[in-house]
Formats: sequence, structure tokens, C-alpha cells
Amino acid sequence: MNLLPLPAFTDNYIWMLHDGLQAVVVDPGDSVPVTKALSDLGLSLQAILVTHHHPDHVGGVDALRDATGATVYGPARERIPVPVVRLSAGYTVECLGLRFEVLDVPGHTAGHIAYYCPAMDGAPLLFCGDTLFSGGCGRLFEGTPAQMLRSLDQLAALPGDTRVCCTHEYTLSNLKFARAVEPGNAALLYYSSRCEALRAQNLPTLPSTVALEQDINPFLRVRHAAVAQAAQARDAQVQQEDAVAVLAALREWKNEFR
Repeated sequence: MNLLPLPAFTDNYIWMLHDGLQAVVVDPGDSVPVTKALSDLGLSLQAILVTHHHPDHVGGVDALRDATGATVYGPARERIPVPVVRLSAGYTVECLGLRFEVLDVPGHTAGHIAYYCPAMDGAPLLFCGDTLFSGGCGRLFEGTPAQMLRSLDQLAALPGDTRVCCTHEYTLSNLKFARAVEPGNAALLYYSSRCEALRAQNLPTLPSTVALEQDINPFLRVRHAAVAQAAQARDAQVQQEDAVAVLAALREWKNEFR
């Protein structure tokens, strides 16, 4: 099985999974990179997986469906181009001989979902849309800090070797913020240098892994003392033992961080 991040727009990735004959794509905001990859690799498109309704994730769905006949899967509680098979937690999707479990992960949007495959070529695989980024998390456009914390806790509880396929190349800016939150984190400093080297070669920093994100991502580390202390230093009203308040303070800080 082959896993490819197809660059789109300024910093999006459209993830493609293929077996040499058929393909699945995730969050195709633009049909052009997908159509080119299908043609270059001689693939037919079997399915389109959508995590949430934002235009940079669904903009290419209609064109791809019309051109290929691929089945579209998406969140039950969001407006997605139709026809679509609507999904929520507890559903599964079978494609390319793989089984994807659907997870409800609201926060970035109200009905955001993720797709988790327990085993793909020997390790789990997660398509998490804009809920979890390497070193960060999505903005809270429609959900609450409490919802986002529950969603991130759910993803953080997946096996450590789970490959995390985020949909934006935000890693370097996220890690700059993470170092401001937790400057003494040795794992974070090492990972930052590794990612900077990759981007200098115009290579993707993704996929990450759940274990790595647990070590370096402040939004998964809201219960660690250093992160909670940094949030309280930013907002004196934050109680360090209140993980929701810590996450909310971090997210507000990140929104303004340059």
C-alpha cells in the first residue's frame, strides 16, 4: 500500500492511499492534484473520505465524483457535497481491503470526523483532518475547548505507532509556538531541527505519530506541569489543574502568536 501527500493550495495536503490499481483520497479541496496523480500512476479512484465541510477540504469533491464515480463518505452532521454516505462514530468504511473506523472529533467544526485504520502495512493509520496537527490543533471555529480536549484525548489514546496524517503543512509554525510554551522540552527541540531540515529540502514533515505528538505537542500535553504553568503565566485566571482552561488559553495564545 502506498501513502502519498499531494500538495494543494498553499499548505494543504490531500492524502492518497493506493495499491497500484485503485486509490482513496482524503479531503480533496482541489481536484487537479488528484486527477494528475491518478493519471500519472494509472489509478482508478474508489473512494473519497471527507473529514469536515470547509471549502479547502471539499472543493474538488464534485469534480472527482463526476469524473470517476467514486463513492464519497463524510460527516453526518455537516453540509457536504451530495450524494454522500453520511458517517458518525461507530460506523466503518471498507476500501482497498482496509477497514476504517469513524471517530467523532468535534472542535474545529461541530461535526468533524476522523478515519482510523487499526492496521495498514503493519501499523495504524489516522486521517484526522484539521483536528490534530503536528505540534498543534485546529482553531475552534465551531466547537468548544471542552469538545476539542475530548477529541484530542481520544486521538492521543490511539496506539503510539499510529501514523498521523494531518491536512496542512503547519508544522514549523506550530513548533515555533510549542517552543514558546515549553522551551525546555528536549524532544521538541530535536524534532524542530529535523522538521526544519525536511522543509529546507521541500519535503513534507508528515505523517507524524501519536507517540511523537504526545512528546512535543502542547495541546496533547495540557496536563503536564510545564505546559499548564505556561498557560497560567499567559492568563492568570487559568487553574493549572483545569485541562480545559489550559487548552483554551493555549489556543487563544496560538491564535495571536507570530
